[in-house]
Amino acid sequence: GLLRSDSIPEVGEDAAATVGMAETLSEEEQDELRKELAKVEEEIQTLSQVLAAKEKHLAEIKRKLGINSLQELRQNITKSWQDVTSTTAYKKTSETLSQAGQKASAAFSSVGSVITKKFEDVR
Repeated sequence: GLLRSDSIPEVGEDAAATVGMAETLSEEEQDELRKELAKVEEEIQTLSQVLAAKEKHLAEIKRKLGINSLQELRQNITKSWQDVTSTTAYKKTSETLSQAGQKASAAFSSVGSVITKKFEDVR
């Protein structure tokens, strides 16, 4: 019946292979598969209609709440940034850069002090 071990061609496979497979099925098996095909197509149509109704309902709720696309984009960006900043890699990188900045600042300060001392010595 429906649980045959024959492989089903994927999208883009040779159409001749598909025709060859249909010839190996009995008339009864072909009828059974046609009925299943019609049923699955009907289910897909129903699900598409349900999805469209849900999307319309979602848009109506958002409109009533005053949520627009720009606000959603802002919320998504904020959430994404929070996700990034909470990662271990971000925290370690941030900490390393902070330490490097502190060391560079101390080094520049030290160089500045040396230059100031040299100017004083020259006078």
